[in-house]
Amino acid sequence: MFKNIINAFKIKDIRSRMLFTLLMILIVRFGCQVVTPGINMEYIKSWINSMNGSTFNFFNVITGSSFTTMSVFALNISPYITSSIIVQLLTIAIPSLEEMSKDGEEGKKKLNAITRYLTVALALIQSVSMAIGFGTNYLNNYTWYNVAVVGIVMTAGSTALMWIGERITERGIGNGISILLLVNILSGLPNDFRTLYSVFIANKSVTVGILVAILILALLLGLVVFVIYLQDGERRIPVQYAKKLQGRRMVGGQSSNIPMKVNTAGVIPVIFASSLLSIPAMIASFAGKDISQPTTVGGHIVKGLTQSYWCNPKEPIYTIGLLVYLFLLVVFAYFYTSITFNPTEIASNMKKQGGFIPGIRPGKPTSDYMNKILTYIVFIGVVGLAIVAVIPIILTGLFGVGSSLCFFGTSLIIIVGVILETMKQVESMMTVRSYKGFLTD
Repeated sequence: MFKNIINAFKIKDIRSRMLFTLLMILIVRFGCQVVTPGINMEYIKSWINSMNGSTFNFFNVITGSSFTTMSVFALNISPYITSSIIVQLLTIAIPSLEEMSKDGEEGKKKLNAITRYLTVALALIQSVSMAIGFGTNYLNNYTWYNVAVVGIVMTAGSTALMWIGERITERGIGNGISILLLVNILSGLPNDFRTLYSVFIANKSVTVGILVAILILALLLGLVVFVIYLQDGERRIPVQYAKKLQGRRMVGGQSSNIPMKVNTAGVIPVIFASSLLSIPAMIASFAGKDISQPTTVGGHIVKGLTQSYWCNPKEPIYTIGLLVYLFLLVVFAYFYTSITFNPTEIASNMKKQGGFIPGIRPGKPTSDYMNKILTYIVFIGVVGLAIVAVIPIILTGLFGVGSSLCFFGTSLIIIVGVILETMKQVESMMTVRSYKGFLTD
């Protein structure tokens, strides 16, 4: 592995891309520490502490803790992620966008432009709404001018990160937005490990501490291996192409396959479900309600939908929210897969090209067969996804590890997925230059 890394640095193009990516990451992490001018940080710190760390943990994880510092990158890449999902969903609802998505490279460029404009609009709406919603306590001097300054600065920061992400994709290594998301998550891992140490190892005897540390490392290693298999696992459907006469020669007759990934939807179901369940608690916090001590039926429902209160032996009733979460995972997994993988269209294209699945007639029987396989695969994938996402939630509820670990499983899926994809890209770049890649010994 180390020899292959050295070989990668010997190639000028790959070395330049790696160094450029590293430089962009350093710039982003520096910007995450620069506080937005005019913000009352004392109020922000006390307000976040009053939330008991339960409401904004998911948002804070994907922003690399820049939200809690209210830096110029406070919104980070969340507006871009949101706008990308919205545009992707709209392509199945708006015919013109659907045609655009099928229009090759030109259509892709137009959709990317729409995503950028929507990102800027969402960032501006979020930053201004946040400044107005918090009121006089949020800013040192609450005036329309300072509200505008905060809105412009945070929108500019989010736009700059979008631009940096695109530059990394173009001139660096891997997908830029995914790399930035990976760095944001990694920046919060030291604090998560510090929490694990303080809860399970600190103030314990040496023997018990070592045993617990080994168990924790074994659990993490097992989760990593499980996620790797979950991310790389796929069902390959064999496809045979019939021979046909073109001019004076026979063409076709080759065999191929259609890979169906086990975790087809990736981490999207977890993001959707977590975001949806966090909305009631977020609204309650803006309204000044204390969800830890509910006095109404609505207050109990909001508390039950907040992840940090699940699996608590002292209040088991709120674990019902976990069942809602699992139900949403299944719904969003099938929903997102249905809009990203179209068996009918694939079966139609196969028929036009003279391809068929052995033992299955072309056309609708092929589409039905792939739908059946896809249903089983998605279910297996969402079960695996639920296992990885739920384990940290159970640890949080049973042992009071800290609500930041509720998203440790989700973070692990993103980390492993991005690293694997980036390694595969470097692998292909090195293979072209006749070097061994990272994934071969």
